Amino acid sequence: MRRRAEAYLWLLFSGGGVVAALLLPVLVLLFGVLMPVGVLDWPSAARLTALLDPVAVRAAVVAAVALCLFHAAHRIRHTAEELFGLARFDPVIAVVCYGAALGGSVIAAGVLW
Repeated sequence: MRRRAEAYLWLLFSGGGVVAALLLPVLVLLFGVLMPVGVLDWPSAARLTALLDPVAVRAAVVAAVALCLFHAAHRIRHTAEELFGLARFDPVIAVVCYGAALGGSVIAAGVLW
């Protein structure tokens, strides 16, 4: 019996959903509300650079970005198939969506390294 990649794609989707649900609201609150209003001071570029200095932190940021991108790719793929009735183009849509997520993950890794 041949294994299908769909189970792994659903795993990436759910992992990305958890990461997005836990991290993105905090980032929006900090950088979108509290810092512009003046409740918190903006961090300096040197402080942010020092925060991203350890390899483990960079790897965690790349993993979080990759999971969020695969979550979005999975949503876009299934929305295009179900809502827009493009199920006959599933192989093309899957390659474009997951290829873009993989490319974005590689770009994120390149930027951080």
